[in-house]
Amino acid sequence: MGKKEEIKEEENIVDETQETSQETIEPTTEELVEQEKDKYLRLFAEFENYKKRTSKERIELFRTANQELMTVLLPVLDDFERALMHIEDDKEAEELRKGVLLIYQKLVKTLEQKGLEKVDVKKGDTFDAEVHEAITQIPAPSKKLVGKIVDVVEQGYKLGDKIIRFPKVVIGQ
Repeated sequence: MGKKEEIKEEENIVDETQETSQETIEPTTEELVEQEKDKYLRLFAEFENYKKRTSKERIELFRTANQELMTVLLPVLDDFERALMHIEDDKEAEELRKGVLLIYQKLVKTLEQKGLEKVDVKKGDTFDAEVHEAITQIPAPSKKLVGKIVDVVEQGYKLGDKIIRFPKVVIGQ
């Protein structure tokens, strides 16, 4: 074999390897379909996650909007309770007491329909820093009340599972 034939043979080998490498680089139709299917599934999953996330955010937004309103209305509720306590002492203002009581009950019922609940706190309950806010400590009237709630100064409220105002209590020392 001459040099020219060897060079032609080498060129043919190079051409064949280039053709073979080009064939392996180009994906087949099945591979393209699989890639597109994978892209589609990932995009679909991402969109589903987006929908769930925005739904949760919307629900949380409604809860916080209610929370702001409830927090603003709680002092009004406290004022009604104080007014009712003082009106009970006055026997001449029976009609006034009935009117104020009706308005108070209507307000409480409306707030309860929107998810507001009182935090149940009584004298003698064990103090829990997660649930109660201690205003002060006083000497306990009896040994049973040491470390327990002696008085409830301000009622606490929760909206759903979240406490929006902690009950303010006095603890026995």
